[in-house]
Amino acid sequence: MGYITRVDGEFAITPPLTWNEIKSSPFTQPGREGLWGALKIDLGLRVDETSTDTDDGPLLRRSASALVMPHIDEYRDRGLVEQVQRCIDLFPGHTFTGRLDCEGEENTDLWRVVIRDGRAVRVEPRIVWPDEDGAE
Repeated sequence: MGYITRVDGEFAITPPLTWNEIKSSPFTQPGREGLWGALKIDLGLRVDETSTDTDDGPLLRRSASALVMPHIDEYRDRGLVEQVQRCIDLFPGHTFTGRLDCEGEENTDLWRVVIRDGRAVRVEPRIVWPDEDGAE
């Protein structure tokens, strides 16, 4: 057993990734070993499919519009920030927007993964007490 973190949210990808860009990406098969040695890939690309009727039959197009955290019952943070950054680095020319909200087992363990200037960063909240003006 280990410390469990709940992760919600996603990063939208603009423009969406093409099938050629994603077909052999480690982010199309979360849970498998990635291209970077021991780093296990937990995040996944949301692959959208559209079908168009053509004279030759249906044409299936696949693209990825978001980087998401699949549902994992007992997720143990294994380098989440690093995984987001590796995905960003793998697809230059695309913009990732959004955030992942993370909550650990302890009530004070709240943080986010956001993108700042093309870099994935961990952001922790600040607790700010209101000014004490003597009023109760």
